[in-house]
Amino acid sequence: MKPLSLVPANDTFRALRLFLEVFEGKRALFITPSETNGLLPEVHGLEDFVPADLALIIESSGSTGKPKKIQLSLEALKFSAEASAKRLGGHGQWLLCLPINYIAGSNVLFRSVAADTVPVMMNVAVPFTAEAFFRSASHLSHARKYTSLVPIQLRRIIDAAKLDAGNLGLLRNFDAILVGGQHVPAGLLAEARQLGVKVVESYGMAETSGGCVYDGLPLDGVSVEAQDQIVAISGPVLAEGLGGKFLTNDFGEIREGVLVVFGRSDRVIISGGLKISLDQVEEFAAGLAGVESVAATPTETGFGQGLTIVYSGKEAIKFGELEAEFGVAARPVKVIQVEKLPMLPNQKPDLLAIAALNHG
Repeated sequence: MKPLSLVPANDTFRALRLFLEVFEGKRALFITPSETNGLLPEVHGLEDFVPADLALIIESSGSTGKPKKIQLSLEALKFSAEASAKRLGGHGQWLLCLPINYIAGSNVLFRSVAADTVPVMMNVAVPFTAEAFFRSASHLSHARKYTSLVPIQLRRIIDAAKLDAGNLGLLRNFDAILVGGQHVPAGLLAEARQLGVKVVESYGMAETSGGCVYDGLPLDGVSVEAQDQIVAISGPVLAEGLGGKFLTNDFGEIREGVLVVFGRSDRVIISGGLKISLDQVEEFAAGLAGVESVAATPTETGFGQGLTIVYSGKEAIKFGELEAEFGVAARPVKVIQVEKLPMLPNQKPDLLAIAALNHG
């Protein structure tokens, strides 16, 4: 057995110090949501001591429901860190841009320890801005530079880089910018790559120690398959208690050895006997003129399920193009314009809050 330490997400420096002991096998860590007024949030169901092979207890994002506590072994975290470094070309220095109580953020700290480098850490307790990102990126000094983002963050820094040659130069200096956590629009990836930015689409979740598939190809030692179009993952990166294979909630298929993910299986509506992926609708809608950010949510119509679009943007948009792209079932029942899309602390859309807007 080993001690389990709790540290709040807004104490990144203490978390980094504790990850040194986690890496050495001396303790395990659970990173709570940020403390308020100096007090940790209430945490239930955790013991003071945990099995010796356990390293990290991390919560799932909770974007579609109550977060789950995922238990990761030291072996899984180390394997993930080494396999990632091998694929990217070697260990390096990381820029932290995401909350550390989610797997992408905690991986930045753990992989910094594995690389024996000091990460540059943004204040992830405040809203992300492109200005703060570039200011922090300018402090990276290692020969190899990495960061991990979600799509909305990449969108903001790409837009800012197109207006400033210095910012674009800072982006091009990264050896890899991992982008994941949710479906990444293909147009955004293409735009970044056309600018000479080395973006890597990362697919994975807390149950797989974070990203374990880069640009559709699994990391060495990880296996990916599609069982009845549901993505299944196996390998040493899996969380405790999952057995030899983890069946995800994502639709996908393998095309010439490359994983193509269509979207979450629990984000599909059925209208008139047709299935429509909300993730695919969002990707298409995000590319329409005047749309800054967008989310799709189901609406009960009395005849099945319909589609509600919630978006931010300066213009009033009817989203008629959705019907032309996906068929009559994708004609929005309701369109809601908001000043800002509800977001979780890890910069993913808050789908529960978005659904509440639809019913409000």
